[in-house]
Parts: sequence; C-alpha cells; structure tokens
Amino acid sequence: QVQLVESGGGLVQPGGSLRLSCAASRSIFTINRMGWYRQAPGKQRALLATITNGGITNYAESAKGRFTISRDIIKNTVYLQMNCLKTEETAVYYCNGSVTLLGRSTEDYWGQGTQVTVSS
Repeated sequence: QVQLVESGGGLVQPGGSLRLSCAASRSIFTINRMGWYRQAPGKQRALLATITNGGITNYAESAKGRFTISRDIIKNTVYLQMNCLKTEETAVYYCNGSVTLLGRSTEDYWGQGTQVTVSS
C-alpha cells in the first residue's frame, strides 16, 4: 500500500508558476515510477510527467520545457515545478505511483488531487 498526498495547488495568474508536492508514505525508491497527471472538467486524465526510481524523467509534449519533475529522496516527495501556466491548464492535478510486482503486474496508487486554477 502506498498513500500519496498532493499539495501546492491554488490560484495563479496566467504566466505564473506553482510547485506541486506529492508526499509518499514510503520510500520512493520502492515505487518504480511516479508521475503527475491532470484532469480538467469534462476531460480525460492526462499524463504530464514521470520519474522512475532510477531518476529517469519523461514529459508530455504539453509539459516539455515548462514543467520539471523532481524528487527529494529523504522527504519521500516528488515535485512538479510548473512555469508559464496557461488558463487552459486549470485542472485537478494528481500524483500517481506505480509499483511493479514480482509477476510483472503493476499496482497504481493515486493521491486525492490538488486544484490548480489559472485565472486573472
């Protein structure tokens, strides 16, 4: 079992920045991949960025160049730094953790989400 708790959302002006945090209940070395997703009202949940337990990062095209995923091993926390935010990026942002089991199946864990509103 993994519990994930997001924080850091809020209201930001277009062009502004936010840093989201995802605190995990156990060492993120034991979580094979963590990521950030967002879901706007009426839209499908979309991948933004991932980081493996080896530190390898990947980004969706929409996030590339503006968003940065990082981690603090000691704090069991993954971050998403978001810059140059756009109004259309208003959404609930979710943290995900994926654990690969011995039989190669996976377990996915989700945080409760944190609301990001980009508006003037």
